[in-house]
Amino acid sequence: MLLRLPTSVSEAQECMAEGAVPIGGATLVWANWQRDGFPEHAMSLRDLPEANAIGRETLGAAVVLNRIDDRVPQALRQAAATVGTGAVRRTATVGGNIVGSTLRDLLPAALVLDARAVVLETESAYETDLAEVLAKSPLLLSLRWRAPIASGFRKLAGEAGDPPPLVAAALHADGGGTRLRVAVRDGYEVLSESTECTADSEQALDDLRHTAIGALHSTAWEVVRQQVTDLVPRPADG
Repeated sequence: MLLRLPTSVSEAQECMAEGAVPIGGATLVWANWQRDGFPEHAMSLRDLPEANAIGRETLGAAVVLNRIDDRVPQALRQAAATVGTGAVRRTATVGGNIVGSTLRDLLPAALVLDARAVVLETESAYETDLAEVLAKSPLLLSLRWRAPIASGFRKLAGEAGDPPPLVAAALHADGGGTRLRVAVRDGYEVLSESTECTADSEQALDDLRHTAIGALHSTAWEVVRQQVTDLVPRPADG
Protein backbone atom coordinates (compact mmCIF):
# COMPACT_ATOMS: atom_id res chain seq x y z
CA MET A 1 0.00 0.00 0.00
CA LEU A 2 1.34 3.42 -0.99
CA LEU A 3 0.46 6.08 1.60
CA ARG A 4 0.26 9.59 0.21
CA LEU A 5 0.57 12.68 2.42
CA PRO A 6 -0.73 15.76 0.58
CA THR A 7 0.31 19.17 1.90
CA SER A 8 -2.28 21.24 0.04
CA VAL A 9 -5.98 20.98 -0.76
CA SER A 10 -5.25 20.76 -4.49
CA GLU A 11 -2.80 17.91 -3.93
CA ALA A 12 -5.38 16.09 -1.77
CA GLN A 13 -7.91 16.48 -4.58
CA GLU A 14 -5.44 14.96 -7.03
CA CYS A 15 -5.01 11.98 -4.70
CA MET A 16 -8.77 11.56 -4.49
CA ALA A 17 -9.13 11.73 -8.26
CA GLU A 18 -6.54 8.96 -8.57
CA GLY A 19 -8.52 6.73 -6.20
CA ALA A 20 -6.54 7.05 -2.99
CA VAL A 21 -8.53 5.80 0.02
CA PRO A 22 -8.71 8.40 2.82
CA ILE A 23 -7.49 7.19 6.21
CA GLY A 24 -6.80 8.84 9.54
CA GLY A 25 -5.34 6.70 12.28
CA ALA A 26 -6.77 3.59 10.55
CA THR A 27 -8.02 2.37 13.94
CA LEU A 28 -11.36 1.38 12.39
CA VAL A 29 -10.14 -0.19 9.14
CA TRP A 30 -6.84 -1.89 9.84
CA ALA A 31 -8.36 -5.21 10.91
CA ASN A 32 -10.59 -5.25 7.82
CA TRP A 33 -7.62 -4.58 5.56
CA GLN A 34 -5.64 -7.37 7.17
CA ARG A 35 -8.54 -9.69 6.45
CA ASP A 36 -9.66 -8.43 3.03
CA GLY A 37 -6.50 -6.92 1.59
CA PHE A 38 -4.94 -3.46 1.63
CA PRO A 39 -5.84 -0.74 -0.91
CA GLU A 40 -3.25 0.09 -3.53
CA HIS A 41 -3.22 3.78 -2.60
CA ALA A 42 -4.21 5.47 0.66
CA MET A 43 -4.16 9.12 1.69
CA SER A 44 -3.71 10.74 5.10
CA LEU A 45 -4.43 14.42 5.79
CA ARG A 46 -1.97 14.61 8.68
CA ASP A 47 0.31 17.03 6.77
CA LEU A 48 -2.53 19.20 5.43
CA PRO A 49 -2.74 22.46 7.46
CA GLU A 50 -6.48 22.90 6.95
CA ALA A 51 -7.10 19.47 8.47
CA ASN A 52 -4.88 20.07 11.51
CA ALA A 53 -6.26 23.34 12.86
CA ILE A 54 -7.21 23.57 16.54
CA GLY A 55 -8.86 26.79 17.71
CA ARG A 56 -11.67 28.47 19.56
CA GLU A 57 -14.03 27.98 16.61
CA THR A 58 -12.43 25.27 14.46
CA LEU A 59 -11.08 21.74 14.64
CA GLY A 60 -9.37 19.86 11.82
CA ALA A 61 -10.42 16.36 10.80
CA ALA A 62 -6.86 14.99 10.98
CA VAL A 63 -6.34 16.08 14.58
CA VAL A 64 -5.80 13.05 16.82
CA LEU A 65 -8.06 13.00 19.85
CA ASN A 66 -5.38 13.37 22.50
CA ARG A 67 -4.34 16.72 20.96
CA ILE A 68 -7.75 18.27 21.62
CA ASP A 69 -7.22 20.73 24.47
CA ASP A 70 -8.67 23.86 26.08
CA ARG A 71 -8.47 25.79 22.83
CA VAL A 72 -11.82 24.19 21.90
CA PRO A 73 -15.09 24.36 23.89
CA GLN A 74 -15.36 22.17 26.95
CA ALA A 75 -18.02 19.82 25.53
CA LEU A 76 -15.81 18.82 22.61
CA ARG A 77 -12.71 18.51 24.77
CA GLN A 78 -14.50 16.33 27.32
CA ALA A 79 -16.01 14.15 24.60
CA ALA A 80 -12.61 13.48 23.03
CA ALA A 81 -11.13 12.58 26.43
CA THR A 82 -13.66 9.75 26.91
CA VAL A 83 -13.04 7.94 23.60
CA GLY A 84 -11.41 4.54 23.98
CA THR A 85 -8.07 4.16 25.70
CA GLY A 86 -5.07 6.45 25.73
CA ALA A 87 -3.54 4.38 22.93
CA VAL A 88 -6.67 4.85 20.81
CA ARG A 89 -6.78 8.60 21.46
CA ARG A 90 -3.16 8.94 20.33
CA THR A 91 -4.12 7.51 16.93
CA ALA A 92 -7.83 8.08 16.26
CA THR A 93 -8.78 11.27 14.43
CA VAL A 94 -11.70 13.67 14.55
CA GLY A 95 -12.74 12.77 11.02
CA GLY A 96 -12.55 9.05 11.69
CA ASN A 97 -14.70 9.37 14.78
CA ILE A 98 -17.45 11.42 13.16
CA VAL A 99 -17.46 9.97 9.63
CA GLY A 100 -15.97 6.51 9.98
CA SER A 101 -17.32 5.32 13.32
CA THR A 102 -20.77 3.95 14.12
CA LEU A 103 -20.47 5.31 17.68
CA ARG A 104 -19.48 8.89 16.79
CA ASP A 105 -18.62 9.92 20.34
CA LEU A 106 -17.83 13.49 19.21
CA LEU A 107 -21.12 13.96 17.39
CA PRO A 108 -23.32 15.12 20.32
CA ALA A 109 -20.72 17.75 21.24
CA ALA A 110 -20.47 18.90 17.61
CA LEU A 111 -24.26 19.13 17.37
CA VAL A 112 -24.67 21.30 20.47
CA LEU A 113 -21.98 23.62 19.11
CA ASP A 114 -24.13 23.89 15.97
CA ALA A 115 -21.00 22.94 14.04
CA ARG A 116 -20.71 23.07 10.28
CA ALA A 117 -18.48 20.73 8.30
CA VAL A 118 -15.97 21.65 5.61
CA VAL A 119 -15.75 18.70 3.21
CA LEU A 120 -13.53 17.99 0.25
CA GLU A 121 -14.48 16.68 -3.19
CA THR A 122 -12.26 16.28 -6.22
CA GLU A 123 -13.50 19.57 -7.71
CA SER A 124 -14.15 21.73 -4.65
CA ALA A 125 -14.19 22.17 -0.89
CA TYR A 126 -17.44 23.40 0.60
CA GLU A 127 -19.26 23.90 3.89
CA THR A 128 -22.30 21.84 4.80
CA ASP A 129 -24.28 20.67 7.81
CA LEU A 130 -23.61 17.56 9.85
CA ALA A 131 -26.73 15.86 8.50
CA GLU A 132 -25.10 15.66 5.04
CA VAL A 133 -21.86 14.37 6.56
CA LEU A 134 -23.73 11.56 8.33
CA ALA A 135 -25.77 10.69 5.23
CA LYS A 136 -22.97 10.77 2.64
CA SER A 137 -19.72 10.15 4.59
CA PRO A 138 -17.63 12.63 2.54
CA LEU A 139 -13.99 13.43 3.19
CA LEU A 140 -14.09 15.78 6.18
CA LEU A 141 -11.55 18.61 6.32
CA SER A 142 -12.66 20.41 9.47
CA LEU A 143 -15.47 21.50 11.77
CA ARG A 144 -16.40 25.14 12.36
CA TRP A 145 -18.74 26.73 14.90
CA ARG A 146 -19.45 29.94 16.78
CA ALA A 147 -17.94 29.82 20.26
CA PRO A 148 -20.65 29.14 22.87
CA ILE A 149 -21.12 30.96 26.15
CA ALA A 150 -20.62 27.66 27.97
CA SER A 151 -20.83 23.94 27.23
CA GLY A 152 -20.51 20.55 28.90
CA PHE A 153 -20.45 16.83 28.21
CA ARG A 154 -20.97 13.64 30.17
CA LYS A 155 -20.55 9.95 29.34
CA LEU A 156 -22.70 7.56 31.35
CA ALA A 157 -21.97 3.98 32.26
CA GLY A 158 -23.43 1.71 29.58
CA GLU A 159 -25.08 -1.67 29.72
CA ALA A 160 -23.00 -4.65 28.63
CA GLY A 161 -22.94 -4.83 24.84
CA ASP A 162 -24.54 -1.41 24.35
CA PRO A 163 -22.75 1.89 23.68
CA PRO A 164 -22.83 4.14 26.76
CA PRO A 165 -25.23 7.09 26.64
CA LEU A 166 -23.65 10.49 25.97
CA VAL A 167 -25.10 13.88 26.90
CA ALA A 168 -23.82 17.23 25.59
CA ALA A 169 -25.22 20.72 26.11
CA ALA A 170 -24.20 24.23 25.12
CA LEU A 171 -25.52 27.73 25.72
CA HIS A 172 -25.23 30.22 22.85
CA ALA A 173 -25.78 33.91 22.35
CA ASP A 174 -28.76 34.24 20.01
CA GLY A 175 -29.56 37.75 18.91
CA GLY A 176 -30.56 39.58 22.05
CA GLY A 177 -31.10 36.37 24.03
CA THR A 178 -29.66 32.92 24.48
CA ARG A 179 -30.34 29.46 23.05
CA LEU A 180 -29.76 26.14 24.73
CA ARG A 181 -28.78 23.12 22.62
CA VAL A 182 -28.82 19.57 23.98
CA ALA A 183 -27.82 16.34 22.24
CA VAL A 184 -27.98 12.78 23.55
CA ARG A 185 -26.64 9.55 22.10
CA ASP A 186 -28.92 6.77 23.32
CA GLY A 187 -27.89 3.43 21.86
CA TYR A 188 -26.81 4.25 18.30
CA GLU A 189 -29.39 7.02 17.92
CA VAL A 190 -28.47 10.65 18.47
CA LEU A 191 -31.20 13.10 19.46
CA SER A 192 -30.67 16.85 19.23
CA GLU A 193 -32.97 19.65 20.39
CA SER A 194 -32.73 23.35 21.13
CA THR A 195 -34.83 25.92 22.94
CA GLU A 196 -34.81 29.65 23.48
CA CYS A 197 -33.48 30.18 26.94
CA THR A 198 -34.07 32.75 29.66
CA ALA A 199 -32.06 32.75 32.87
CA ASP A 200 -34.24 29.94 34.18
CA SER A 201 -33.12 26.33 34.00
CA GLU A 202 -36.55 25.04 35.06
CA GLN A 203 -38.24 26.67 32.07
CA ALA A 204 -35.58 25.26 29.75
CA LEU A 205 -36.09 21.79 31.20
CA ASP A 206 -39.85 22.09 30.84
CA ASP A 207 -39.40 22.98 27.17
CA LEU A 208 -37.13 19.96 26.65
CA ARG A 209 -39.66 17.71 28.36
CA HIS A 210 -41.94 18.29 25.35
CA THR A 211 -39.33 17.01 22.88
CA ALA A 212 -37.92 13.57 22.07
CA ILE A 213 -35.22 14.16 24.67
CA GLY A 214 -37.92 14.43 27.31
CA ALA A 215 -38.97 10.85 26.54
CA LEU A 216 -35.55 9.39 27.37
CA HIS A 217 -35.14 6.93 30.21
CA SER A 218 -34.77 8.43 33.67
CA THR A 219 -30.99 7.97 33.94
CA ALA A 220 -30.29 9.92 30.73
CA TRP A 221 -32.86 12.57 31.62
CA GLU A 222 -31.24 13.12 35.01
CA VAL A 223 -27.91 13.85 33.30
CA VAL A 224 -29.68 16.23 30.90
CA ARG A 225 -31.18 17.97 33.92
CA GLN A 226 -27.77 18.29 35.57
CA GLN A 227 -26.15 19.65 32.42
CA VAL A 228 -28.90 22.21 31.88
CA THR A 229 -28.83 23.30 35.52
CA ASP A 230 -25.06 23.76 35.36
CA LEU A 231 -25.30 25.92 32.22
CA VAL A 232 -28.48 27.89 32.94
CA PRO A 233 -28.65 29.44 36.42
CA ARG A 234 -31.85 29.53 38.43
CA PRO A 235 -33.44 32.97 38.76
CA ALA A 236 -32.45 34.91 41.87
CA ASP A 237 -34.85 34.65 44.80
CA GLY A 238 -37.18 37.57 45.24
